[in-house]
Amino acid sequence: MGLLSLAIWTPIFFGLVLLALGRDDQAHSVRWIALVGAVISLLVTLPLYDGFKLGTSAMQFVENVAWIDRFHINYHLGVDGISFWFVLLTAFINVVVVIAGWEVITERVNQYFGAFMILSGLMIGVFCALDGILFYTFFEATLIPMYLIIGIWGGPNKIYAAFKFFLYTLLGSLLMLIALIYLYGKSGGSFDILTWHKLPLPAGAQTLLFFGFFAAFAVKVPMWPVHTWLPDVHVEAPTGGSAVLAAIMLKLGAYGFLRFSMPIAPDASHEWAWLMIALSLIAVIYVGLVAMVQQDMKKLVAYSSVAHMGFVTLGFFIFNDLGVAGGLVQMIAHGFVSGAMFLCIGVLYDRVHSREISSYGGVVNTMPNFTAFALLFSMANCGLPATAGFVGEWMVILGAVKANFWLGFAAATALIFGAAYTLWMFKRVYLGPVANDHVRELTDINAREFLMLGLLAIAVMYMGIYPKPFTDIMNASVADLLKHVAVSKLN
Repeated sequence: MGLLSLAIWTPIFFGLVLLALGRDDQAHSVRWIALVGAVISLLVTLPLYDGFKLGTSAMQFVENVAWIDRFHINYHLGVDGISFWFVLLTAFINVVVVIAGWEVITERVNQYFGAFMILSGLMIGVFCALDGILFYTFFEATLIPMYLIIGIWGGPNKIYAAFKFFLYTLLGSLLMLIALIYLYGKSGGSFDILTWHKLPLPAGAQTLLFFGFFAAFAVKVPMWPVHTWLPDVHVEAPTGGSAVLAAIMLKLGAYGFLRFSMPIAPDASHEWAWLMIALSLIAVIYVGLVAMVQQDMKKLVAYSSVAHMGFVTLGFFIFNDLGVAGGLVQMIAHGFVSGAMFLCIGVLYDRVHSREISSYGGVVNTMPNFTAFALLFSMANCGLPATAGFVGEWMVILGAVKANFWLGFAAATALIFGAAYTLWMFKRVYLGPVANDHVRELTDINAREFLMLGLLAIAVMYMGIYPKPFTDIMNASVADLLKHVAVSKLN
């Protein structure tokens, strides 16, 4: 078993152990097993960083074993500079989510933590899979634990939200399955994704494949106009579910564009780039305006996620190194920042049991330590320099200006909307005099909540001040991808 298999199966193993501990009277033991499992799952990913070779776009830590011989389906794993950071990010967020749910979850505790552990392993599997069917298996399997997390521990309309989440993402993925089967036939009976990258496909086939992949990945990102499931799901999901959904699950779709759409259908990617750029700008500008009128904090941050992910897809489809690398950096930063924003809302909800902005006001007077964290994460959400939120957006805007000045100008105006809705929410929730008795009775964060938010604060500040380790790892793979797409276009 190699390092990637350890990264995938360690959390799944601990998840199954937790599911076997079936009673709530064992909740104390369950919480500690979940925390130990999450920390061990993070630790087994750290040797990947130490052993990763810079300056090469080749897949590393490769494992390739026959799985279903008859159809040439292999258990084929590997990471490059594009997928590497998401393995570590997923394991890190899993630790934070376990700490977040420590005291909050009191019913079916083993199932709650077990679902998150299994989900973490499956999402890491998506980022590591180099076989089409293995990728599809992991990609679809992630729906099951998240569906249960929303449907069991969610809010009043949890069943509606869980079904909407499942049906939207499943229907999109069925078209991707057809595309995978077509590529299997075209490649002479191979599900190897790297082999598919080299297939000389006609223009018509590339267009159909591009939209087959688009159906799956655009819903997952989610891009406008197939984003409508996300606010409903975020509002109903428990805090941990919202954090994982925003921090990791949305990235599965954006990652799919880089691993499938662009290298397999490069000509179609160029031909339809105008559509991707237009949809991305609508997400960045229009959805940013929609966020400004929200009264529910979770809905506001959910729409904010759609707008920030619009920067990611915009960066990818301007086809230059700054744009693609900026999109990847933005994905990682958004993982830290959006996860932190949802966890902050969870801290308030646990005390007041309301997500409405109007239920708060003057929180800084009763929760000064918590407000300091909330201010940092709000600034990062605005894209303040020296925070993680700035680096990726700045790179994407520079890349957009390099491609077309007005494109960069349109993307840059969106930063104003981002600052507007984030700071307006912060002002109404945290600043001013104490608004009501609920706020007056609030107690500041305890040691567990301080640890949870502190870990994310360190990540947000470190990435904002010193992003070089992140960009160094992805540079060679980004350059190789762009070279592959450009050469194919010339041919």
